[in-house]
Parts: sequence; structure tokens; C-alpha cells
Amino acid sequence: MKRILAVAAGLVLFLFLASLLLRMILVKSHQVQAEPVTDLKVDARGAAEHLAGALRFPTISHENRQTVEAAAFQGLHQYLAQTFPRVHATLARETVGGYSLLYTWKGRKPELPPILLLSHQDVVPVEPGTEKSWTHPAFSGVVDGTWVWGRGALDDKVGMMAILEAAEMLLGRGFQPDRTVYFAFGHDEEVGGQGAAAMAALLERRGVRPAFILDEGGAIVEGLVPGVTRSAAMVGTAEKGVLSVELVADSDGGHSSMPLQHGAIGTLAAAIERLENHQMPARLAGAARRTYQYLAPEMPFGSRLVLANLWLFAPLLERQAASDPAANARVRTTTAPTIFQGGVKENVLPHEARAVVNFRILQGDTIASVLHHVRETVGPGIRVNATGGFNSQPSPESDVSAPEFSLIQRTLAQVIPGVIVAPNLLAGATDTRHYLRLSPNVYRFLPVRMKAEDLKRLHGTNERVGIENYGEVVRFYAQLLRNGSV
Repeated sequence: MKRILAVAAGLVLFLFLASLLLRMILVKSHQVQAEPVTDLKVDARGAAEHLAGALRFPTISHENRQTVEAAAFQGLHQYLAQTFPRVHATLARETVGGYSLLYTWKGRKPELPPILLLSHQDVVPVEPGTEKSWTHPAFSGVVDGTWVWGRGALDDKVGMMAILEAAEMLLGRGFQPDRTVYFAFGHDEEVGGQGAAAMAALLERRGVRPAFILDEGGAIVEGLVPGVTRSAAMVGTAEKGVLSVELVADSDGGHSSMPLQHGAIGTLAAAIERLENHQMPARLAGAARRTYQYLAPEMPFGSRLVLANLWLFAPLLERQAASDPAANARVRTTTAPTIFQGGVKENVLPHEARAVVNFRILQGDTIASVLHHVRETVGPGIRVNATGGFNSQPSPESDVSAPEFSLIQRTLAQVIPGVIVAPNLLAGATDTRHYLRLSPNVYRFLPVRMKAEDLKRLHGTNERVGIENYGEVVRFYAQLLRNGSV
């Protein structure tokens, strides 16, 4: 009997392992094959000089939203008109919501659904005290032999300038789109995107229903995905929601020589510790799961075996993700305390302590469910309220089987041969959240090349983009317009 049981167990194990291997073998590549484009020549150095000129305008969005760098925005708008004369002679340009720009390139076949390309003009400030850490001043727009340096070189004047550069180049070749194309460049994306909201409302009133919308978000990552040795274009098909929660603890206050057992600061600190120790559950689903499904066929044996069998290994990946901030952000609603305020003097117990915790909401969770989680976790004695002006629900996930996603894949294969393309969940927020009512096909991608060392440049010090890479970005938009507007 024991021998029979051992044979049966061995057979079950064999069949189990065979099932895992079979699933791995049957995984098919999702990549698109296309002939490289050879007739789009970009003067990368000249385009880089144009980008550098735009970086010299300090179009900063300030947190108080009351201060607007009017002269900088007006100067940038004049610069765009001078730098791209064909665009401004052919396309209609409107100023919306203050300083946002909406361009309309009328197509020959107005019955076709249009295309909407997004970017933004504004940038974040330079953190005080870091000015001397920049290789070149943040608003100097220096072009050396390899890089374009300056605030906005990655986020996101690079997108705006590349779109206009591509349009200028195509117009010089006599190109006219069949379908209408819109460019929408917000002026305050970094502080909520009210300009984008105004443009989205205007387009909705006009009945504009784009075939697809493309904004910043994903990038071409190099060495950032374990097991992937080739460059990978991570195209955002969904965006996490955003919620900032204010926590307030009260106490009687008094003199520090006679402290309370639990003062406002201690009570609030304990509440935040509970939130960090009891985060919302991990869930490998939606766009994040589809990322692995697209990458699995391009990975070596071990990684491919795991990712081809997520039905078994997903819980393991979810547990492992907790130790890696980037991976953790893909599988759960994240918890990030960002502000802590309390006390005015070293010997005075404050009556009140206040903190703000920022959550990035995974699809399947909601603002309401996060607030419920916070209240349940911090317990009584803490006032909990939503705060801030960025709050939004998670976006819907755009369909990767849609022709519009294949269009982006094909364009990348034509412009950057050999790059892997995968859908992706975007942890940050973009202006696309204001346009979701206009189209089901909303994607977030800008083909700038990013290595691990470049991630800290976003909103940080020494923002820069490679000259040759910027030429690729211009070629991408030019070919996308050719592919998508006919």
C-alpha cells in the first residue's frame, strides 16, 4: 500500500510539474513585428536646442496655486510660435483656463474619430538648498554633447516640445492627417490640472470623442525590470487613484514638566505607526498582472516559469513585493505619511497635532474604502478627513486588445526596433484623469529612456534627457501621427 501511495504521489507531482512547464511553453509573445521606419530623419541636435530654449522659461507651478508665473508662460507661448512657424500657421491655437494651450489640426475626414495628445507646460520648483547640486542651473537649458539639462527635460516639456517638433516636421513634408488631431498642453498639471480640466470640458461640450488619448506616464526602462535584459516600453493602461487624508489628535496641552500619559503628538504618532504596520492588502490584478503576462515570454526560464503560472505564484509575488517600494506600489494601495505638524515650543504640550497621509489607490479600492480602512485602523480619538486638491478615484483600465494599443506597439516597433512593449499600472497621477469621459482608450507613455539612476531626477536634481533619445521621442510622435491619423 505504501508503495502504491508513493507511486501515486510521484505521479501527481509529475503531472503538477508538467502542468507548470506546459503553461510556460504555451505562453506566446505579445510583441508586434514591424519594419523599421527609414524615411523619418530627425535633426536631434537642432530639436534638442529647441527643447533647451523652452526649458529656460521658469513656468513653475506653486503649491499655493495663487502665484502664477505669468511672464514665463507668456514668454513660452511666444517662443513656441516663433520656433514652430508651420504649426502656428496651420493649426488653430486656443488659450484655455488661463495659460493652457489647445491646438486643433483639422483632418480631411472629419467623420473619423480624432486623436488627442497631451502634455504639460508647467514644472515643479527647485527644492531650496539644492541649487548648487545641479550640474547646470535648473533653468539654464544647457545642451552639451550628450544631454539637454534643465527642469522639464523629463517632466514634461519634453513631451510638449517633441509633439510640436514632430508636427512641424510632418508639415514641412506636406503631410495632412485624415482625422483631426488635438494637442492639449496644460499649465498646472503639477498642482491638480485645472487647465486640463477646462480643456477636457471644452472638448466634451464640442462633442469631441477621441479614438485614443496619449499622455505622459510610462517610459522606456532599462535594467529596472528583473529578468528583462532588453529595453522595455511600459505603456500605462491604468492609473492609480489619489487620496490625501488629514489626521488630527487633540489633548489638553499644558507644561512639559507635567506631561500627559498620551499627548497629542504621541497619540498621532501611534496612529500613523498603526497605518504603516497595517496596510491595505496586496492584490496582483488588472494592469499590473497584465504587465507580467506581457513580459513573461521575453524572460529567461526561471522567471518565465513563475510568471506563466500566476495562478500559483501570485501570492508569493505579492508577499515579496512588500520589501520593494516599486513592486509594492504595483500590488496594493500604498500608505505614505507626508506631513506631521505639532507643537510650537520645546516646553509646551500642544493642544493639537496634525498629519497628512497620502494614499495611491489600487484599482478595486475606492476613496470611500480607503477612508474606512483609515478610521478602522487608527481607532477612536483621531479625527479623519479627506484633504487636498488632487484626490481622484482609480482610472478604468484601457483594453490592451484594442487596435489603439496595437497602434502604439507597432509605432514603437517601427521607431525603436527590439524594444519590448508591455501594459503598465501608473502609480503617479497625470492630466488624463480629467479626460476619462472622452474615450475608453487612454494611454500614458513617453519614450524617454530611464535607468535606476534617472528615477531620482524626476522632480529632483539634475533633470536631463539624452539628445539622441530626444530624437527618438520626436520620431515616435511623428510616426504615431502618420500611423494613427489616417
